[in-house]
Amino acid sequence: MHLAGSGRAIIQLSDKLVEGQTLCDKKGTRVAKVMELIGPVSRPFASATPLTNNIKKYIGKSVFASEQSPVSTPKKFRRRKK
Repeated sequence: MHLAGSGRAIIQLSDKLVEGQTLCDKKGTRVAKVMELIGPVSRPFASATPLTNNIKKYIGKSVFASEQSPVSTPKKFRRRKK
């Protein structure tokens, strides 16, 4: 994982991910959200938006995909109270 000039994190992938999936560290802290998949199919990379202010402390460390992807979770709408 390294930081691009645009502020996004570039992550080398070992498993398939979907766009919009959240990445966490080994403690379960949400670190980044995958925005797009880039690179060759044999060695893919992901461009991710940081979800923490201190993204530099995660550079060079492993991150893991969260169990639930946002594509599979239904949206919950709340009604306004009158």
